Amino acid sequence: MRAKIDQLKKDGYRIDTSIQPGRAVATWHGKVIAESTRAVVLNETRHAPVIYFPRSDARMEMLLRTAHTTHCPFKGDASYFAIVDGADRAENAVWSYESPIPECAAIREYLAFYTSEMGAKFGIDVKVL
Repeated sequence: MRAKIDQLKKDGYRIDTSIQPGRAVATWHGKVIAESTRAVVLNETRHAPVIYFPRSDARMEMLLRTAHTTHCPFKGDASYFAIVDGADRAENAVWSYESPIPECAAIREYLAFYTSEMGAKFGIDVKVL
């Protein structure tokens, strides 16, 4: 059972964050981009669960902030990053809520990756071991 951290219920919409048991690993083209035993899973109405990684457990030297931003009325404003490795680049493949709404504080400054399961074509895989 996951230890629940935060919860938001608003207008029939629900977001739950909890500690992700085990070790979560995000890879891109076979390279580990993030690996953590302190990851958080976010479950949200009408979306697949998303694993968020602490920045301290990510290879930030491979992430370059982009100008792209989005707004979620339930989480706040998201900033985006490209994954860069030499000439290879995955634009806006990573996002982070740097100042989320209080009910989603558990993902503050954490990183999430667009995976093939979400329909992205970046070649990013996130697994829990």
